[in-house]
Amino acid sequence: MFFRVPGFILAALLLVSYRLIKPRAQASDLPERWNLSTLFLASSLTLFAELALIRWVATEVRVFAYVKNLALLLCFLGFGLGCALARQRPRWQAAVTALVGLIVVVRLPWRGPQIMESLSQYLGASQDIEIWATHAMHDATGLLLAVAVAAILLFLITYIFIPIGQTVSRQIELAPRPLYGYSWNLAGSLVGILAFFAVSWFALPPAVWFTVVLAGIALLQSDRGAAIRFAAAILPVALLLVDPATPHHFNLWTPYQQIELEDETFPDGELYRTEIRVNHTGYQVIADLSPGFLARHPQLLREAQDENPYNLPFRFTSPNPRVLIVGSGTGNDVAAALRHQSRAVDAVEIDPKILDLGRRRHPEHPYDDPRVSAHLTDARAFMKRTTARYDLILFGLLDSHTQLSDYSNMRLDNFVYTEESFREARALLAPDGILFIKFQINHPFVGRRLAEMLAATFGKAPVVFLAPSSYTVPATCFAISPSGQVETSLAADPRLREFVAARQPAFLALPKVAVTTDDWPYLYHQGHWIPGIFYLLSALVILLAAVFYFQIPEARTRIPSLFFFSMGAGFLLLETQVVSRLALYFGTTWQVNGIVIAAILSALLLANFVIEKKRRAWPRAWTLAGILAGIACAYFVPFPRLPGSAALVGTIAAIIFAIPVFFAGLLFASEFRAAPYPAAALGANMLGAVVGGLLENLSLIVGMKALLVVAAILYSLAALGFRGLKSPRPDESS
Repeated sequence: MFFRVPGFILAALLLVSYRLIKPRAQASDLPERWNLSTLFLASSLTLFAELALIRWVATEVRVFAYVKNLALLLCFLGFGLGCALARQRPRWQAAVTALVGLIVVVRLPWRGPQIMESLSQYLGASQDIEIWATHAMHDATGLLLAVAVAAILLFLITYIFIPIGQTVSRQIELAPRPLYGYSWNLAGSLVGILAFFAVSWFALPPAVWFTVVLAGIALLQSDRGAAIRFAAAILPVALLLVDPATPHHFNLWTPYQQIELEDETFPDGELYRTEIRVNHTGYQVIADLSPGFLARHPQLLREAQDENPYNLPFRFTSPNPRVLIVGSGTGNDVAAALRHQSRAVDAVEIDPKILDLGRRRHPEHPYDDPRVSAHLTDARAFMKRTTARYDLILFGLLDSHTQLSDYSNMRLDNFVYTEESFREARALLAPDGILFIKFQINHPFVGRRLAEMLAATFGKAPVVFLAPSSYTVPATCFAISPSGQVETSLAADPRLREFVAARQPAFLALPKVAVTTDDWPYLYHQGHWIPGIFYLLSALVILLAAVFYFQIPEARTRIPSLFFFSMGAGFLLLETQVVSRLALYFGTTWQVNGIVIAAILSALLLANFVIEKKRRAWPRAWTLAGILAGIACAYFVPFPRLPGSAALVGTIAAIIFAIPVFFAGLLFASEFRAAPYPAAALGANMLGAVVGGLLENLSLIVGMKALLVVAAILYSLAALGFRGLKSPRPDESS
């Protein structure tokens, strides 16, 4: 049965889409004077709105979180098209209509959640990619309807950024020097990024994000009537985005994800657990497993207490263990470690708000115990820098399935479940230490992959078994030790041996699957190929770009600059490489991502400063050689084998990756300064970034490192575009 979308809703969406895409006549009331405040505000608004939409859409429509850079590419596409339409009147009214329409469709109180969930189920029906809590729905009519709704959503997101691109590119054209205007564009973009990271840190909800976006749009209006109309849209949008809270249910937006908490109580009102949902799907519970509470309520736990998934790891390890918990969450595993008399517990959690919830709401208060040291950081970053040795390293249901980075679209746990990560964990084990992993396996290939990686790391097969639970979260468990500790524990405990033998998962009999590495960290993709959903949505993006492109009056007479197009495509690949590679050494925390992205923009600003101050034209050949040499260094330097701490190696990696970024900025700035049509050049650059984002999907086949080769090819292709460019003159820097 295909998902039901009321006919009038789909018809209204199609009508709005047609009205938005209908060509506009060229306006005669364009701004004719340079206005720094307008450029700076529009540039800041661009990045703030991009990050807000990327995060919100990926949360509300989960399929967007699984297709690499989809929302980001739509933002680039809209902005690039706006640059190409810089000499037309900015389409603010249409953009605000698109924004409000998008929010209304996604948040329809009576239909929105069901429509968006069905959309993800139909588009994510493939068995070669795991979309969390999404069940395959194979129905041709439903699939076609899902594609139609998805196409309209893509269109609405794209349209939001057209007038922003028009405004930015027009102001750059009017600037005293195009490069001067571009520098202020980069500065504004940096402020927009920092502003969004600030609202994320303070856990402000989407109602605040989009209030900022609409207020920014209103401030950009020269017509007071338009400003008032757009500001008036703030109230209904904010109300539509507010999630109502009750005494037993509330929502929280952390720096990484949206969390819903719902308290479950006994008939007399006593709390017995709190369920946590992340991005509208079940994630974990805060449960009281203390002996006293379970003795008062024996009906809660149908399994034996020592067979609950939180207690099972301690039946394998030595008494009074030193424990490392990776993904400690709200504290269930920490509480279990304390109940089993652990002498020291290092609890690693990346999300500050989840850690705070555990401190405030867990009934056993495990984080208050002096034996517990809480570490607010990324798991890989902690394992790289710690010198402690552990009797038990516990990966505690660290299957977040949420978005890692607004630019790389990998999830928080991807670099945790790789061969390199397991080798780092093994190196931290005491002689009889145990590595214990709990994971919710929805697709058999994921379980087979984890078992294979552990076998390759330890030289023997792990003990794998299912651990159901009536009160907490069930899990598939993997236990392994470099010594014979796991086997010894099984031999000494007949009940445990019988429990494990009776619960063997079927996926152990499957053929071997591709394992994940730091170069191919795609835990939820079955193999080295691009899933069908990626092709489908990429095709929709390309079709949308083609439809918009032919709305540009010059489209039939002028093709985009090959140089600026290639520079945009190459830089997008280079940028995502920097973000993902440095995350291995400094962690995948939001602070690190913000610092890396800000550093990239700062490097571009520095390149602009150098070009502005230089009297002579910068040699094209030498600049291009600097880009290619920097990419070659990033490709060939064996970072994992460099001696020194993770911080030192990460610093070396940052310096090496800064080389091609800086030279790419020099080359772009030098040519942009001499571009006869700056807006068209910026538009071609943004459209190239769309293509670069689509090419990033090749990493699903060849790995992430190989994208540096693709970037080098694109920069070499940019050299062919030199023939269509005017040579920069020495006096153009003044």
